[in-house]
Amino acid sequence: MGQKVNPTSFRLQIHKNWDSRWFANKRDFATWLAEDIKIRDHVEKRFASRPTIARVEIERSANLITITIHTAKAGVVIGRGGAGVTQLKAELEKIASLPIRINIEEVKRPDLSAKLVAENIAHQLMRRSNFRRATKMAAMNTMNAGAKGIRIQVAGRLNNAEMARREKVIEGSVPLHTLRADVDFHVAKAQTPAGIIGVKVWVYKGERSE
Repeated sequence: MGQKVNPTSFRLQIHKNWDSRWFANKRDFATWLAEDIKIRDHVEKRFASRPTIARVEIERSANLITITIHTAKAGVVIGRGGAGVTQLKAELEKIASLPIRINIEEVKRPDLSAKLVAENIAHQLMRRSNFRRATKMAAMNTMNAGAKGIRIQVAGRLNNAEMARREKVIEGSVPLHTLRADVDFHVAKAQTPAGIIGVKVWVYKGERSE
C-alpha cells in the first residue's frame, strides 16, 4: 500500500506555514477551530461562482482576528468603493467571537497556484468540457507562467464513461520527496451528472534555499 502524505503538511516549518496561526487552551481550541472552518467556508461560498480565492490565512491575537485573503481578482473581492469588503466583514463578524480585520492580497500569477488551477479544471469539467483539453491547457499555462513542473490527476467517470478511471498529465519535474522543493498542492471536486470527478494538482515552483 502506498503511503500518501500531503505535500504542504510534509514541508511545514521548513518553508511552508500554517494557514491558521494561533494558540489556544483546551477550553477554546474546539470553538476557535470551528470558527476558522466556518470563516473559510463562508469566504469560499461567497466567491464560488468562479475560482478567485487562492488562500485564506487567519491570525488571532488577544482582541482581534486578522483574515488575509489571497485572491487572483482583488477587484471582485473588494467591490465598488470597498463595499464588498465591508459587507464581507459584517457577515464574518456574525460568525467570529472577536472583531475582524480583512486584508486583501492579489496573487500576481494565478497559474502558479495549485488551488486556482485545480478549481479552474473542476469548473471546466462541470461545464462538460473535455478533460484532456482542460488538463493539458492548464498544464501548458502553468509551465508558461514559470513553473518548473506540474502534475495533474483526474479520477472518476471521465467524459461520462461507464467505468471510472484515472488519468494523469505531467509536465517538467515534480520532486515530492525533496523537502527543499516548493511544491503547491490542492484537491478539487467537480460535481458532474455522471458523479464526482476528483482533481489533484501539484505545482513545483523550484527549490527554496532557506
